[in-house]
Amino acid sequence: MVHLTVHLVREVELCGPVCFRWMYPFERYMKICKGYVRNRNRPEGCIAECYIAEEAVEFLAEMFIDDNTVGIPAGPRTVDKPTSGATIVSVYGKVFDQAHLCVLQNTDEFRSYFDEHLEYLKREFPKYKKNEKWLTDKQNKTFADWLKERVAVQLTEPDVNIPEIVRWLSDKPSNEVPTFSGYRIAGVQYNTKKRDDVRSTQNSGVYLLAKTPQVATARDKRPIIDDMSFYGVITEIWELDYEKFRIPIFKCDWVENSRGVKVDELGFTLVNLNKKGHLNDTFVLGNCVQQIFFVQDPVDPMWSVVLRMPTRDYSDFEVEDELGDTVIAHHPITTMMPSIELHGNLANEEEVGYMREGEEDIIVDG
Repeated sequence: MVHLTVHLVREVELCGPVCFRWMYPFERYMKICKGYVRNRNRPEGCIAECYIAEEAVEFLAEMFIDDNTVGIPAGPRTVDKPTSGATIVSVYGKVFDQAHLCVLQNTDEFRSYFDEHLEYLKREFPKYKKNEKWLTDKQNKTFADWLKERVAVQLTEPDVNIPEIVRWLSDKPSNEVPTFSGYRIAGVQYNTKKRDDVRSTQNSGVYLLAKTPQVATARDKRPIIDDMSFYGVITEIWELDYEKFRIPIFKCDWVENSRGVKVDELGFTLVNLNKKGHLNDTFVLGNCVQQIFFVQDPVDPMWSVVLRMPTRDYSDFEVEDELGDTVIAHHPITTMMPSIELHGNLANEEEVGYMREGEEDIIVDG
């Protein structure tokens, strides 16, 4: 097969791309046709009969595509489950309330309750009805208790239809919380930082894009709601028990956005994992984050480059990739290239030729 590389350039130059003239695909298909032959006295008839049967089977399979095909998985493996042993801990106080509030804030069925509670606070505290920052802080502190009483009142009303998830999640979860060092969510493996420290792999980095109230100064009373990127490391994995629902939730060390995140001249995002922020909002649902990786910057060890992976989907529903290749890209990606200073006058330099002396010259345009 080595001699083929000698003639490939000549063949491309004379005949064009090889995909339009090579006979290898047809030769492989002829081997399939030879396998159809059962009666050597009538080879053409055997080939025609098996070919028609194969076409009929494929046609019927497309018509009854809803039926399960033997040997083909029904769908991607999206079962969320822990991948380590559980340790039961008793949690109370502010940290427990933060975890419960995180679940309520990320459940669509409670949107109307948040709006109703906000109007209630404006009526109860008319002095602060224009101070949006104060209202947000007050709502985060009192919403869970108010919701529990509000749903209890609605359950006594005859014509009120309350969803089942609202009934169970309005009550606080059990204070006995199982914690794990590993959890698989939507096919992605997440580990705590402590577990990653004793392994050669890294599965504790997470990225979150969320709408967050942003203020210019501490005295700013009118925050602006806008998208903000958060980078963090998982420190604990909890599974909140609402009796009928079990919700995995991550406790993370988030990087402070003002001093711990920067973008260099090449467009790479760098984070300083020692600059911790958002201490009053450390929890995030496991299905709301995207896994990322941190690579130490060789120039400054205090900073790490953020690398993100595409969503893992065995059926390639979200990522249309014919070959199924895994591509690692930096985050965020940039379309600008840095300016490069050229040394020397390249225009006056002698053109370099890539031809072997003593052989026939074949020039290929690049």
